[in-house]
Amino acid sequence: MAAFDQYLDNQLARGRAYFTREEALAALGLSPQALKSAIARFITKQRLANPRHGFYLILRPEDRIAGAPDPVRWIDPLMKYQAIDYRISLLRAAAFHGSSHQAAMIFQLVVPKQLRDFEIGRHRLQFVYQTPAAFTKVNQPNWLASMKSDAGFAKAAGVELTLLDCARYFHKAAGINGLTQIVKDLGATADARKLAEAAKVYENSSVRRLGYLLDRAGHSRQASALQPFVKRAKTAVPLDPSVKPLISLLAEPSPRDSKWMLLINESVEADF
Repeated sequence: MAAFDQYLDNQLARGRAYFTREEALAALGLSPQALKSAIARFITKQRLANPRHGFYLILRPEDRIAGAPDPVRWIDPLMKYQAIDYRISLLRAAAFHGSSHQAAMIFQLVVPKQLRDFEIGRHRLQFVYQTPAAFTKVNQPNWLASMKSDAGFAKAAGVELTLLDCARYFHKAAGINGLTQIVKDLGATADARKLAEAAKVYENSSVRRLGYLLDRAGHSRQASALQPFVKRAKTAVPLDPSVKPLISLLAEPSPRDSKWMLLINESVEADF
């Protein structure tokens, strides 16, 4: 279909390596069935990829090996198409901010809506849910960063939100040791005032976990900014709540860190 082929070339010439079903229908004057058939043929030829219903990626030759371009190139228009706000966070944001230990094999976003994870080509996208009220409070321009690609910009968590997101969802950020490394790598660059302000939205136990690791890494100014949160804690909680003893009756009590009201039930390691 020459007209459809030309349409794709025109999109690429405009710097838009994507299109929506509605845009293509309006531009080409095809019936929905004819467009569906054309898209199916081009997907088979590895000219297109379909990350979400109604949204299509135009694959350049260099994209076809991976099955899709790097998601940073198209996540912003996709989320706008779905009318869902977002921020790139956790491992991808940590790597973006300079945590060199994070290979970021997964592209993670924090969103205010329950969304299914999906894979496209070699890329795996994971959506981490944050309650809409909390998300709205922290997903503000002064706490976000811009992740640039040759296709434009995508919204990413700033250093402070990256640390807080990784502390809250540490099981998705390579576990407690992955979090420890991220804190060691990025903690010194966090603005202490911004960190304390954004921390008000997060679970107290997550903030204390982050404070403890900042302390251990020697980032005393950032750790001190989180110290007031300890006064609101009613009980000490495990540093790593995912660790469960095989036989609870025989488990030895975990050392208690009174400064951060934590039970240190797991040793942490990083390249300090």
